Formats: sequence, structure tokens, C-alpha cells
Amino acid sequence: MVMESTAKVVLGCVAFTIFWVLAVFPSVPFMPVGRTAGSLLGAMLMVLFRVMTPEQAYAAIDLPILGLLFGTMVVSIFLERADMFQYLGSMLSWKSRGSKDLLFRVCLVSAVASALFTNDTTCVVLTEFILKVARQNNLPPQPFLLALASSSNIGSSATPIGNPQNLVIAVTSGISFGSFLLGIFPAMIVGVITNTCILLCYFWKHLSVDKERDQESAGGGGQDVVVADEEVTSHRFTPARMSRANSVNGDADYMNEPIRRSDSMSRGADTLRSKSYNSEGDRDIQVAIRSLRASSLSQEMVEVSTVCDRRDEGPRKVTRTTSRQRSVIIEDAPEPEQTLDGDDKEKPDQEEVVKHKKWKVLVWKTAVYLTTLGMLVSLLMGLNMSWTAITAALVLLALDFTDAQACLEKVSYSLLIFFCGMFITVDGFNRTGIPNALWELVEPHARIDSAKGIALLAVVILLLSNVASNVPTVLLLGTRVAASAGAISPASEKKAWLILAWVSTVAGNLTLLGSAANLIVCEQARRAQFHGYNLTFWSHLRFGVPSTIIVTAIGLIIVVSY
Repeated sequence: MVMESTAKVVLGCVAFTIFWVLAVFPSVPFMPVGRTAGSLLGAMLMVLFRVMTPEQAYAAIDLPILGLLFGTMVVSIFLERADMFQYLGSMLSWKSRGSKDLLFRVCLVSAVASALFTNDTTCVVLTEFILKVARQNNLPPQPFLLALASSSNIGSSATPIGNPQNLVIAVTSGISFGSFLLGIFPAMIVGVITNTCILLCYFWKHLSVDKERDQESAGGGGQDVVVADEEVTSHRFTPARMSRANSVNGDADYMNEPIRRSDSMSRGADTLRSKSYNSEGDRDIQVAIRSLRASSLSQEMVEVSTVCDRRDEGPRKVTRTTSRQRSVIIEDAPEPEQTLDGDDKEKPDQEEVVKHKKWKVLVWKTAVYLTTLGMLVSLLMGLNMSWTAITAALVLLALDFTDAQACLEKVSYSLLIFFCGMFITVDGFNRTGIPNALWELVEPHARIDSAKGIALLAVVILLLSNVASNVPTVLLLGTRVAASAGAISPASEKKAWLILAWVSTVAGNLTLLGSAANLIVCEQARRAQFHGYNLTFWSHLRFGVPSTIIVTAIGLIIVVSY
């Protein structure tokens, strides 16, 4: 591609620079409009400066990539509602054998989850849970937060749906899901293990501190807050970018969290008072369930009060049911020996209602998991990835049997708009001829038919991914790297795409700004209530530089030998 006129080159560079500054530093003082508005501004300037026509701008938007991104977002939302991430989080603390075992679990779970559900989603839903587990065990949060962010980036490289740049590579190159997985999965496994070993070596002393000494220091007025077991197991995952929590369990996760009782509660004339006693003599209690009518058809709380009364001042127990969408979750009450007069007919009916609704929830969750599994199998069979993801999303919306508005509101449309603006801006910058001229200088020395060329190509991708971000890097270099490798052989072209996917993804671990997943972990940890932690730029850099270089080099050897 020849260079455009001087005016177009200068104006195109100005538009791309504005886009880059707002994408990398979304809160710059002179224009704190954010990444999405920054990408639209760059796209608009490309058209206003006549670097490209409006028709060329519309043609630059890659609809298959947007469709695949939308479909995977909807599937991830339904998996979050079906408590998939809660189950993954429970695996972290289940029969843990110490801090090092916990660190290994964080690396493994976050890597696998990122490969299947994208790295951003994994970081959003697991950050706060990992913080709670670390605080509960009096462990420093830093190694576990770094393990989550770095392993999520490495794990997301294994599949085309693991991160946005892989989506671009898979759609542009035409590489099937199975071939992509076979090409990078071995490197991902070795990379995760290597990254875990680096974390263990780097934080060995911190993870080997005697727990009793930590408890004494924590009791001496430190800032760390230790969280009770009950609070950890009852944590509910609510991605920050979602408009409102809409889990199948409603507003409160009463399946896992026992109701906190108070000595006296008053909720008006129609609300019963309840007490809870813990004496040993209150073993044989009598239970009856009374239902109260819902005050409106909208999302309101319905309390079903269970009165346990063995004698005049016997114990009483309250069981609450939350009804927001279609599911009612009720805490199991102990089996009574006797019932109050007049309530023996109500109790079987209530139990049947509760049992029926629990079965509905179980069937719905099973349908979500089976649909997701069907999507993954279809992708492995080589079906069109974009339409497969969209079909899975529509099946889940249909199975929900409710208005889809509440679920679709959770989709990150700002990310989709950001991609639209980025496609236009990067295509306009390509039309100036500058990327092509720079690549012609590097291309003779960066061929993948030699070890020296592969190393130079990896360095260029790594640096550009941290300067211009990984998705624009893939858009700028993808077709050029593939064309250069295609001149050698068709197999080399496929290998070049896989190298680009591996290096551009792992490069996100170099700095805190290198990946959106890093920023999500940092912000989620900083804003966490009661147990927040500030992961600084330099603390990440000290670990990120050696980890990125070592993991990239080892994985690159495996990918090239594929």
C-alpha cells in the first residue's frame, strides 16, 4: 500500500493518537470521556478528516466478531445466573491444604474459566471471592490477585472465545476452534504451571508465615479484616458492569446463607415477631408455615413465617422466601413432631410449592449447562463460531420463559460500541500507509522460518501490545504477519496466527495497563467493601516483567513446534 498524501497521513495520525490516548488512559484530564467515547471520536475524525469515506467506515466494522462477542456475553450472563462461577469459587476453598495449595487452585481455576468464559468475566466474578478467602486465612492478598490476573490472561489464550483478540484472529484467519485449541492448549498448560512456580518462588516467604503469628498481628489493630467462614461461603457473584443482579436465586442467596435472626423484629400489624434461643432444652420444636400475600405484582419480598412454639415462650423460627423473577428459595425447616391447630393442612401445600420451585430451578440450571456444553461441542465440530454463539444465546433466552430485557440489559454494549469505533479507527490508520511502511522495514528480519525471526516478531508483538493494546495490535499486524508467513507455506501462515494469539495475550501480563483483566482485578480489589486491597502499578510490574518474558518464551517454543 502506497503512502497517502501528507495531509491525510498527518490527520490520520492525529485521529489515531487521540483514540490511543483515550483507550490506554481513559481518564486523561483534558478529555475524561472514557474508552468507548474515545473510539467513536477516533472513528468520527477519520471520516471528518476524509481519511476514509462513510461507506468505507461502515465496511470496516466486522459483524461476525461483534456477533461472536455478543453471543459469548449472553452465555456468560446465564452461567453467572446459574451459579457456575459460585461453584468455581467454592472449588478454591474446598478442603484447601494451605496457602500454596490455595495459590495453585487460583491459578488453575482462573485459567480454565477464562478459556471457556473469557478472562474479563472470570476476573469480575472471582476477585472479591479470592479477597475474602485470603483475608479469612490471614494471607496477603497480593499473590492471589496477581495469580488471578496473570493466569486468566494465560488461560484465555487457549480458545478463540477466551479474549477479544483471539476472536479477531479466529474470525479473520478462518482457523477452526479445534485447531486453535490444539495449537495453543499445550502452551497454555505449561505457561500456567510456569507462572504458578514463579508466583510461589516470588512470594514463598509471604506464603510460609506462621498463621498464629498472623492472627496475633491481625488482632493487634491491623487494617486487614478477617472474614468469617459463613461470609465467604455465602458470597454472591455480581459482575460490576452488569446493571443489576438478576440471579436465579433472586436478591438474596438464601440457599447458602442462613437467615440472621434477631431477638425481636417488627414489620407492622401483619408481621409476626420471632425469637431464636440456643439452649440445649429447645431440641424438640414444633413448626407451622403461614403464608403472607405479596403486596404487589412487582419484585417484592414475600415472607413465610414459621412459628415454632412448644410452650408459651418456646422457640420460634423464621424462614424467608425471596421471589423476584420465577424462583422461590426457602430454607429447610426441621421436621416437626406436631403442628399448631389449623395449620396441618397448609404445611403439605407449602412444602409441595417449595419442592416444585426447587425442581424448576434445578431443571433450568441443567438446561443452561447443557446448552453451553452444546455450544462448545458445536465449536469443536467446526461450525460457524459467530452464529453458534448467537444461537446458544437465543436458546438460553427462550428457555428463560421471561422477558429478555432484564438479561439483555447486562450485556456490555459499551464494549461492542468500542469495537465498532476501533475497527473504523484502525482501518483508517491502515489506509494512511504508515503501518505498511513500518512493517516493510521489519518484515525481512521477522520471518518465522528462523529462530531469530520468530524472536524479533515476538518482541515486536509484545511491545506493541503494551503500547497500542493487544486488540489494535492484532488488527494492525494480523494480515501482514499472515501474508509474510503465507509466502513460506500454508502451514507457516497458520503458525503465524497462533504465534500472534499467544504473544499478544501473554503480553497483557507485562504491566498493569497491558490487559483489561488486570485493570478489572485492580479496581474490583480496591473497591471491595471491608476487605479492599490496592494493587499498585509497580507491585504488578515487579512480578509481570519476569513472568511475561519467561512464560512467553517457553510457550513460544511449544507453539512453533506444533
